[in-house]
Amino acid sequence: MKNFFLFTAIAITCFAVNAQTLRTPAASPAQTIKQDFGIASVEISYSRPGVKGRKVFGDLVPFGKVWRTGANNATTITFGDTVTIADTKIAPGKYGLLTIPDKDSWTIIISKATNVTSSVDYNMENDVARYTAKTYGLKDKVETFTMQFANVKPSSCELQLAWENTMVSLPITTDVETQVMKQIDNIMNKDTRPYYAAASYYMETGKDLNQALAWLDKAAQQQPNAYWVYHQRANALARLGRKAEAKTAAEKSMELAKAQKNDDYVRLNEKLLAELK
Repeated sequence: MKNFFLFTAIAITCFAVNAQTLRTPAASPAQTIKQDFGIASVEISYSRPGVKGRKVFGDLVPFGKVWRTGANNATTITFGDTVTIADTKIAPGKYGLLTIPDKDSWTIIISKATNVTSSVDYNMENDVARYTAKTYGLKDKVETFTMQFANVKPSSCELQLAWENTMVSLPITTDVETQVMKQIDNIMNKDTRPYYAAASYYMETGKDLNQALAWLDKAAQQQPNAYWVYHQRANALARLGRKAEAKTAAEKSMELAKAQKNDDYVRLNEKLLAELK
């Protein structure tokens, strides 16, 4: 009898331990996505429900009511820097992301409240920004609710939301120009100056090429063996119409790239030299 009770106690204990450690797939798995954007980042945290044979919009997710934009916990969006949505500047920080789906458009809401999981919890006074997004019909069904960042550019991107056969998009912008120029103005007054980075930014954004070239000359003095600096210098000279000098700079860059076994820059310089003929 004692052995029977002992065996039973051991069996119950083992069952309890196994029950506590049992793990099964989440019905609506959580996801966090982070996108570098501007000079900071944007991060989304949400849970991803599946269609699972159900009618989603207009049924499972009613039209005209606030939706948590996912499942389980509240959906949040975190901005690493100031952004603009619907002509509203939004300070860096963590916010709630809510939506009001409808047949032809959705209202996308950025809220100060980060814990809203139902329409009952929603308070319009916490709205920071609202954007009306047109709905787009998708030919292929999206089984799992998906959010992603698309069309990412230095000062703009889109947050796309797709589920079932519907997609909407939220445009987000940031003032990269002001911030980068402020950094350049500040840093260029210090001893260690990022001449190459500043010159590259000027060239990428169509600013003063002569200033960019002056900085590249100083960058070459800082790093005499930097083949990438000479290549960028050749590009600047070419844009200024100074082909002979551009050719000399490209040849110098290729010579340094070969010595340092960088085939990518060898090919880039060969291409540039061919264009300068």
